[in-house]
Amino acid sequence: MSQVKVAAVHAAAPFLNLSGSVEHALTMIQRAASQGADVVVFPETYLPGYPYWIWSHTAKHAAPLFAELFANSPELPGDASQRIAAAASESGVWVVMGIDERDGGTLYNTLAYFSPEDGLIARHRKLQPTNAERTVWGRGDGQDIFVVDTGFGRLGGLICFEHTMDLASYSMATLGEQIHVSVWPGISATHADPNSSSFDHYSSTLASSYAIRNQCFVIMVQGRIDQQIIDKLGVSDPDDVPTIGGGLSGVLGPDGKWIAGPHRDDEDIIYADLDLSTISYAKFFADSAGHYARPDVFRFGINHAPSRPLSRQSIVRTGNVLVASEPTSEGPEQTQQD
Repeated sequence: MSQVKVAAVHAAAPFLNLSGSVEHALTMIQRAASQGADVVVFPETYLPGYPYWIWSHTAKHAAPLFAELFANSPELPGDASQRIAAAASESGVWVVMGIDERDGGTLYNTLAYFSPEDGLIARHRKLQPTNAERTVWGRGDGQDIFVVDTGFGRLGGLICFEHTMDLASYSMATLGEQIHVSVWPGISATHADPNSSSFDHYSSTLASSYAIRNQCFVIMVQGRIDQQIIDKLGVSDPDDVPTIGGGLSGVLGPDGKWIAGPHRDDEDIIYADLDLSTISYAKFFADSAGHYARPDVFRFGINHAPSRPLSRQSIVRTGNVLVASEPTSEGPEQTQQD
C-alpha cells in the first residue's frame, strides 16, 4: 500500500490526570479513525502531560508537581496501554503516543507504538532529556533506535531536540525510515522557557531538514496549553505566565514542504494523505543511506545494548535474599531487572 492517511492530534489532555488523559486519547483515536486515518500520532508526553514547571519553578515548588506527575504516569505495559491498544485494535489504526513512562523509581519521556493487530509493540525513550528536563526524566539507550515495519511503510520517531542529534537522525535513515514522527511540547506558549519565542522556528526548521536529509515524510505534532495547565502551574511572574494555545502541528513531504498545516493554537486533528511512492523521487537525487553515502570515509555504529546499573549482572533470588550475580548457565532463580 503506497497510500497512507495520517492524523496529527494537536491537543492537550487533562493535565496530570491519567484516567482523564486516556479517555481523551480514546476519543481522538476514534475520531481520527472515523476519518479514515491509518496512523494517529499524539504529542510529546501527552499522557499525562509535559512538565512545563521545569522552566518556571524552583525545586521546592516543582517537587509536589513532580510527585503528582509520577503518580499519574503509566507503566508499560499497564492498564493505560491496554486501553489504548484496545482502541487501536477496535479502530484498525496504528497509534504513536507520547507518554511519561514510569519504570521503577524513574520516569522516561517515551513514544509508545501500538499496532492494530498486536497492541503495544515498541517504545522509544528519549535518548537525552533537554536541559531542565533532566530533573524529571532518565535517559534512553541504544535499544531505542529502531523503525517499525507497519506493512504499509517503515515508521519511526524522535522526540523534540533529539532532532539535533545528527547520528540519531542518520541511524533512522540507515534503517529505511519512510514515515517519521516528530513530537514536541507546546513551548511557544510557555514564555518562561528562554527558547519559547524561537521554538516554532527551531522545530519547523528541524522537521523540514529531517525530511530532506532522510528523504521521508514527517508527521510533526506539538502539544498545546489550555487553561487547566495554566491554573495548575500557578506561575506568579506575569511575564512568565503561559498563554492558551501554542504548538505547531502538520505534515511535511520528502521535499521538506508542508503538505498539511502548519496548524497552531486550537485543538484539532490535522490529516494528510501520503503517497510513499514519491519517496523514490527524493532518493533519485540523494539517498543519504545509499548511493549518496560514503561509508569508506564516514562510518559509525549503534550500540543496542541496554544501559543498566548492573551491566552484565542479574538480580538473583535465594530464598528472601536478592543479590547481584554474574550470569551462569545454571543458578538460582533470576528476577526480571527491566
